[in-house]
Amino acid sequence: MPQETIGTSEERSPLSKERVLRGAIALADEKGLAALTMRSLAQELGAKPMSLYHYVANKDEMLDGVVDLVFSEIELPSSAGDWRVEIRRRADSARQALQRHPWATALMESRTAPGPATLRHHDAILGTLRSAGFSVKMAAHAYALLDAYVYGSALQEAALPFSGPDTVAIVAEPIVQLFAEGEYPHLMEIATEHVLKPGYDFGDEFEFGLNLILDALAAALPADQA
Repeated sequence: MPQETIGTSEERSPLSKERVLRGAIALADEKGLAALTMRSLAQELGAKPMSLYHYVANKDEMLDGVVDLVFSEIELPSSAGDWRVEIRRRADSARQALQRHPWATALMESRTAPGPATLRHHDAILGTLRSAGFSVKMAAHAYALLDAYVYGSALQEAALPFSGPDTVAIVAEPIVQLFAEGEYPHLMEIATEHVLKPGYDFGDEFEFGLNLILDALAAALPADQA
């Protein structure tokens, strides 16, 4: 079967499974997951819809593939390092990947045919926790807790009406006017004494919460492992 190509006449790239999957990620990044269909992806790649089925059997296989690529962007922890440093590095890297691909958060744990990058990811985290001294049961609890926090934070940040510290005041100041009558004193307090202070960044909340979780997990380790 001849390979289709995409791109301009000056620089044409052969269609391949990786290019199809990376094209799917780019389309979802730009337009959202709902816009990602086999037809829309083919149009984006400049190919015929039927040609995509040579590389992915159906949309489910495409979604499995893009989730695996997102997992491949996340740094793996090492069981040879300090477990807190390694788990923190992985959590920060996962958060950054989900900021790049906010549509992926809902998919990360939903696929039933995980790829190799996904499996390596899960195995590395469990291995790091087990090497730290957590029991099998506690490693499972810790992993579930960490992912609930990372994924929940990613969903919360993606839903915020502002992006970064430079836009907080633009969005928050009109809302603060709703507190001016004194009916919501605690909201006024946190807005004026915290959110609207110079240098406020909602992203700092992630590190605060992650520290609490890591401290709590450390306290759950046997005394000779903590």
